[in-house]
Amino acid sequence: MKISPLLMALMLGSAGACAQTPAAPVVAAPVAGPAAAAATTAFPGLYADPHTSAAEWVRSHASDPRAAEIDAAIARQPVARWFGGWSGDIAAAVGGYMARAAEARRTPVLVAYNIPQRDCGQHSAGGERSAQAYQQWIRGFAQAVGEQPAIVILEPDALPQMDCLDAAGKAERMQLFQYAVQQFYDLAPRALLYIDIGNSDWLKPDEAAKRLLLAGVASAQGFALNVSNYRSDSESKTYGIAVGEALRGLVGWNKPFVIDTSRNGAGPAGRQWCDAAGRKLGQPPRVFGGAGQPEMALWIKAPGEADGCAGPAGSFMPELALGLIRGQ
Repeated sequence: MKISPLLMALMLGSAGACAQTPAAPVVAAPVAGPAAAAATTAFPGLYADPHTSAAEWVRSHASDPRAAEIDAAIARQPVARWFGGWSGDIAAAVGGYMARAAEARRTPVLVAYNIPQRDCGQHSAGGERSAQAYQQWIRGFAQAVGEQPAIVILEPDALPQMDCLDAAGKAERMQLFQYAVQQFYDLAPRALLYIDIGNSDWLKPDEAAKRLLLAGVASAQGFALNVSNYRSDSESKTYGIAVGEALRGLVGWNKPFVIDTSRNGAGPAGRQWCDAAGRKLGQPPRVFGGAGQPEMALWIKAPGEADGCAGPAGSFMPELALGLIRGQ
């Protein structure tokens, strides 16, 4: 398994060169591309944002008896920051976050979540008003990441959920994915970009591989699994390997993957995904090494933030956080 310099630096926990070798466009086999124009330093470890919703809640509720437990188990962990229409000027929002991560000398995890017809009108409905607006938005996102090392998760649910769209909507969505991947390839060469493809209980591996190919995964680092879901590490790993093998069967090569472990410590509650009770925190974020492993376990969904059933989607609820900590 070829490991990117940024991943190597994260595994070793020490600084090193992080120029990512870009992959070839769309479905052609990945090949070595031109070296990055300027060298930079890979930061050891993932960025733990002191301004997550959990951290802000802890600071504003210091006397709450739940605060210390939530602080230790969740607020101090490196959790992904999600960006969408609520972020305002996307270049400023992403640029500011990147600057704070650089000051801390850590690698940030970011989620782009603003594709048109997002969530097909369900709990997290929204997204940009048009394809053109999204192209401007995602280009600004990639430009703001720039030459800095980062991990980016691209549009959770948008590929596996696209069956809710008509033929024209599906075609537009694939075009937008291809455009987005190209922006990060061109403008953020040190970012590790992972295209979300849902979870192990959604698409068959062959179908997941086909959609990833059409979305431009050849020019991305890989794909992301289990975002905001509860599927176990072992189930997600088995599925990720199967998707990779399906890619190999289609085009002769496969891609690595990352798993969201933020809430999968107790596995799934059947097919209940929306603020399911009795779930538990999974393993803390970490980088793996060795063949046959996912590249990283990440906390992509922020533990304690509602899915939209227990409270408004994205709102921090201490009772949800405590339930995940205690497995209740």
